[in-house]
Amino acid sequence: MPSRRRTTAAHRHEEAISLRYFYDSEFVEDGVTIDLISIGVVCEDGREYYAVSTEFDARRAGPWVRKHVLPKLPPAGSPLYRTREQIRDDLFKFFLPRPSVQPELWAWVGAYDHVALCQLWGDMTALPKGMPRYTNELRQHWVAHGSPVLPPIPDDAHDALADARHNLAKFEAIEAYRRTPRL
Repeated sequence: MPSRRRTTAAHRHEEAISLRYFYDSEFVEDGVTIDLISIGVVCEDGREYYAVSTEFDARRAGPWVRKHVLPKLPPAGSPLYRTREQIRDDLFKFFLPRPSVQPELWAWVGAYDHVALCQLWGDMTALPKGMPRYTNELRQHWVAHGSPVLPPIPDDAHDALADARHNLAKFEAIEAYRRTPRL
C-alpha cells in the first residue's frame, strides 16, 4: 500500500509573490521589424541578466545604433552572446524562478522593448503562462507622480544592462518622491 504524505495547503500552494523586473533592450528597427540586439534585466531582489543575440544583423543597424549601441557590446566570442532561443529560455527561468512568482515588467518608453521581448517566443499568443502580456510604463509613472528629479543618465547609457539598472534607479527615485510628505 502506498504511503500517504500529509500536506497542508501552505505546502501545496506557495503564496504568490510579485517581483518587479526593470529592463531595457537594444534593437535594430526599420519601421516594420524590431530585431533584438541585446537585453538587460534587473530584478528588485538583486538578480541581473544580460545577453546579446547572436542572430541580429549589424549590417541593418542605422547610424544612431552604429554610433551609440554597437560599440558598447561585449567583444566577439564573449559568453554573453546567446541565440534567441537561449535568451528566451534564460529569461523564462529568470522571470519565473519558482511557480509562486508573478513578474511585473517595467521599462522607460518600453513599447518597442516589450515587442522585442515578446518576439523571443514568437507572436503574442505564444507567450507562456506566467509571462506578463504588458510592460508597465516607467516614464508614465514618473509623469503621473510629479516628474521628480531623476538620477543622471549613466556614462554607459545604451548598454541594455546599464539602462535596466538606471530604470530601477529611476523607479526608486519616483517612489522616494511619492513617499515624501508635501506641504
